[in-house]
Amino acid sequence: MQRDHAEPALEPARAAEFNWQAHSILVVDDEEDTRSFLERALRPRCGLVEIARDAEQAARLMARLHFDLLILDIALPGKSGLAWLHELREHGFSGDAILVAAEADLDTAIAALRGGASDFILKPFRVDQILNSVRNCFQRAHLARENFVLRRELAGLGGEVSNGLVGRSDAMQQLREVLHRVAQTSSTVLLLGESGTGKEVAARALHEMSPRARRPFVPVNCAAIASELIESELFGHIRGAFTGATESRNGLFHYAHGGTLFLDEIGELPLALQTRLLRVLEERRLRPVGSEREVPVDVRIIAASNRDLATEVAAGRFREDLYFRLAVVDILIPPLRERAEDIPDLLHHFMNLLTMQLAVPALAIPEALLARLAHYRWPGNVRELRNFVERSLILGAFPPEAPNLRGDALLVGTELSLGEVEKRHILHMLEACGGNKSEAARRLGVSRKTLERKCAEWDESLT
Repeated sequence: MQRDHAEPALEPARAAEFNWQAHSILVVDDEEDTRSFLERALRPRCGLVEIARDAEQAARLMARLHFDLLILDIALPGKSGLAWLHELREHGFSGDAILVAAEADLDTAIAALRGGASDFILKPFRVDQILNSVRNCFQRAHLARENFVLRRELAGLGGEVSNGLVGRSDAMQQLREVLHRVAQTSSTVLLLGESGTGKEVAARALHEMSPRARRPFVPVNCAAIASELIESELFGHIRGAFTGATESRNGLFHYAHGGTLFLDEIGELPLALQTRLLRVLEERRLRPVGSEREVPVDVRIIAASNRDLATEVAAGRFREDLYFRLAVVDILIPPLRERAEDIPDLLHHFMNLLTMQLAVPALAIPEALLARLAHYRWPGNVRELRNFVERSLILGAFPPEAPNLRGDALLVGTELSLGEVEKRHILHMLEACGGNKSEAARRLGVSRKTLERKCAEWDESLT
């Protein structure tokens, strides 16, 4: 290789554009000069740089190490770089690849790009050429992760994400103080509380106050994903790993890299998957479904549950070791009935939010309404209050029997237990939805699985 360029030097200003140290590169080239040049250019910048002479040696490295990027010579001895890259793609390698060649025509360049290369560079190349190509590959991968996360967040708009940590009660002030303190650490956090209290909002607040705030926040509702698919959703899979896996796919851990993964309703995870999750938490490495290669992960886990996980452990439905691994810091989100003084602030918050979303005029809030709302038990918590405001805005008035759909659900001044209030509220919602379990669960702000479990506990027949 021609070497008429200066010794590669660090470029502090440009290297600061993204975290080079978070990435790993495998260089595969049969020319010693090329390997040496690329090693000197990349090793001071990147977290891991490995060197191989041919595809066979490179394959042994890939069997035990994860690489984000390959820099691959087309004309390797034995198996060509292009043929080997095609095999890697067939077996699920999703990282970027830069192909290099001493000479090539247009057909070769087109074949390289069609074969899955991210870039194609002719030798001899300059330091800035290779660094720009590497930087572009890493930035495209980062942008793809951000776009994926953004699409998930946009799809979830209108749910718990919009609740906000609103309120001036002592309980909310204490909660904000605890979240701020915990956010500065990297500890795993377990958020506990009833359905609808705002656990995802608290998780987002933790993320946004943490050093990971510039990286992705990826929420996952473990109860909303079919049990046979959740392993692939979390860890990804390679092509052919199971029936229907026609192509490789990254998991949600991948998209949360460097940021926060929020596992809501973690009590719904199957026991076998709890074992895998525990291993990932302890080793900071995961193995996509069907793959034999482990991938390092840098993700903070925030989990949440509306179940008493200690009870689930005692019943054998949740692993004790995973429970203690998650509950390094456990935080209880207070129910709305214990902070009724926050209802006026929440009411105005949702009014402002939803009038913009629904493009409808705001409603006047009479004092008599506030008094009724303050005495209601709110089994659906903050989510139920939000739904009440949305329904009122759509109808153009607050119902006189607020906040329920019918007066018989308002149960103020009765001697009923909280469990009985919850039961009547859920059964009333099922009746209002004509027995449609999915719609009732949506209105209640819980998963269908949770709704069915509640009804099963009461020996109610669901048709």
